[in-house]
Amino acid sequence: MTETNLLQGPIHDVHVELGATFAPFGGWEMPVSYAGTVGEHQAVRTAVGLFDVSHLGKATVAGPGAAAFVNSALTNDLGRIRPGKAQYTLCCTPEGGVIDDLIAYYVSDDEIFLVPNAANTPAVVAALRAAAPEGITVTDEHRDYAVFAVQGPRSTEVLAALGLPTDMEYMAYADAEWEGRPVRVCRTGYTGEHGYELLPRWADAGAVFRALAEQVKAADGQPAGLGARDTLRTEMGYPLHGHELSLEISPVQARAGWAVGWKKPEFWGKAALEQEKSAGPRRTLWGLKALDRGVLRQGQSVLRDGEPIGETTSGTFSPTLKVGIALALLDTEADLQPGNEVEVDVRGRRLRCEVVKPPFVQARTA
Repeated sequence: MTETNLLQGPIHDVHVELGATFAPFGGWEMPVSYAGTVGEHQAVRTAVGLFDVSHLGKATVAGPGAAAFVNSALTNDLGRIRPGKAQYTLCCTPEGGVIDDLIAYYVSDDEIFLVPNAANTPAVVAALRAAAPEGITVTDEHRDYAVFAVQGPRSTEVLAALGLPTDMEYMAYADAEWEGRPVRVCRTGYTGEHGYELLPRWADAGAVFRALAEQVKAADGQPAGLGARDTLRTEMGYPLHGHELSLEISPVQARAGWAVGWKKPEFWGKAALEQEKSAGPRRTLWGLKALDRGVLRQGQSVLRDGEPIGETTSGTFSPTLKVGIALALLDTEADLQPGNEVEVDVRGRRLRCEVVKPPFVQARTA
């Protein structure tokens, strides 16, 4: 998809009204920032921010035994949760590569609602359809629902002001209504802060977003764009597909083994991932915190004692720590430990960095 035919979300006109700057992401034209990434980032950490992430995919797997089928395909163990709960999981290839990471919502034994990444939704849907037994349907509902994230320590009061449910544990959800409009309210998010993700119908998106924005402003918050979403998730060490997870980067390498139900009898990629886990991955995801002034970005070479040991997968300036930070896949043979010092090649200049086990900032999702 070229930049001239990018998809637009259901409230593109609202972002224009708010003065957003836009950039392509996953085939969609996305708001990057409104009043500045650093301010939006800080609003989420100290008060509340409102994100439009309607580009995210949505799909429903339905039919007798749908939950059991999804559990036989995706990595995490759906048997550990129940209806009304959600779970982070991975869709892998037989070789252990990651087609996508996604959230699975357990509606019932016969219905699982999935939220994959935007660009990977067709691949996830196609893989599940190809494997689904007779009687189970996989429906792509990408443009049936919007997705808004309300994230930050004051997120609860924003939802409460609209009469939406807030009293739920992390990774739970509830189906509710706002002014007669159905909204699925989820205690999930991608920032490391206490927060919620709301899924109204695509046609109701404008009214719901405007109501949320009014209450966010009243709580000293502001709308936030893709720029802040990236700095927030990098501070938490959360993976972004295509950076820390990919067809070439397995969950074992990316420290995402916690999202694998190792004791399950089957899931896609099980044999390959078990073998890699047993042998030990050839590379491991680490965090890097700059000790010198400089900008860390994806694709920069990491060196130890002058020898290359890996490459950065994401890099940014941390508004919280006020230093450059990065995630990097580094050779396991380097035998790194937190506190070790390495160097990153930044356009020919060696930037000293401390090795850190993510996250860089303490999560406050509870």
